[in-house]
Amino acid sequence: MSPLCPPTNDKLPEIRRNPAETPQVDNATKIGISVEKGSKSFDRRISVAPMMDWTDRHCRYFLRGFSPDTLLYTEMITTAAVLRGDREKLLRFDPDEHPVALQLGGSDPKALAEAARIGAAMGYDEINLNCGCPSDRVHSGAFGACLMLRPQLVADCVAAMREAVTIPVTVKLRIGVVDAGELPQHGESRRESARAAAARYGAPEKAALEEFVGGIVAAGCNAVIVHARKAVLGAWSPRDNREIPPLRYDVVRELAARIAPVPVILNGGMRTAGQVVSELAWADGVMLGREAYHRPMLLAELSPGRAAPTRLALLERMTQYAQREIARGERLSWIARHMLGLYAGQPGAREFRRQLSEGARTADAPAELLLAAGESCERLSDAAA
Repeated sequence: MSPLCPPTNDKLPEIRRNPAETPQVDNATKIGISVEKGSKSFDRRISVAPMMDWTDRHCRYFLRGFSPDTLLYTEMITTAAVLRGDREKLLRFDPDEHPVALQLGGSDPKALAEAARIGAAMGYDEINLNCGCPSDRVHSGAFGACLMLRPQLVADCVAAMREAVTIPVTVKLRIGVVDAGELPQHGESRRESARAAAARYGAPEKAALEEFVGGIVAAGCNAVIVHARKAVLGAWSPRDNREIPPLRYDVVRELAARIAPVPVILNGGMRTAGQVVSELAWADGVMLGREAYHRPMLLAELSPGRAAPTRLALLERMTQYAQREIARGERLSWIARHMLGLYAGQPGAREFRRQLSEGARTADAPAELLLAAGESCERLSDAAA
């Protein structure tokens, strides 16, 4: 067993909250724990965040091999792309990806409702609205984190989507938003004043978060996914927004107690299975981002009641998948680029990454390259033992 495996006797902890703060509800009715979809259900306790340019369908299929239960999210897809683009290309996914959620970017209630309806018809298990992405292109398009400054509009969007579909509708957000263009300077640079504003969390910030979340919950939001940092618009890069604002799990924990039994999923900063299990003592779920992408074995460590798959078994699975996809016109490089973290922390990991990166570049690279690279890595690992 990995030293990072949670000490939980093959079980993630049940959701525990202070009975004085949280109404008692039957777990079977809590969408955050188990969501019924026909004869199927899914567990929200572990999920992988929507990540632009990363969590495409090839990535999701790869990650599914580590855990049968982890809830996977698409990259953010705009309503304009869904309504006017190539839906088959944009929304196609393999049945093995279930449970899988579609994240939408948009701010028009009617367009979001129609895009949600299309996503539900395509077979997605959940529709998620992006109110957390701080990138400039999202900001300029009037969706993403900037929507937190328009709580009534977001509530209208959620209400429209809830009316359009029967599957869960959720919202991903930050604990607050700073518009750097509106900050007073007082001799400081915009970046410096933004840093101070990102660290500040007092009564005004708390009231704004409660107003925003209260509105979407009243509109029918089935679960709230909270990145426990503020977002700064107009001064920082997306990377800065992931790293500079301080994490405030305490803010999310207080929010969870306030809006229970509506599930609250914690996102941001978690790196180990131990951290995840610790936060699951109070949160309804944990959403992992880049750590799950760069070290996907973490998902297997967090998969209760199931022996972790071997890396070679995962590569055999992906080789079969790549054979099918290449036959449909896909290139191996589009699949292999998501798999570089498979041997993270293992002897031979660098050689594995090299073989995949270099070998998959050619247009006619065969699927068998995946397994061959893994076998080379395993030989190096055996020699180092």
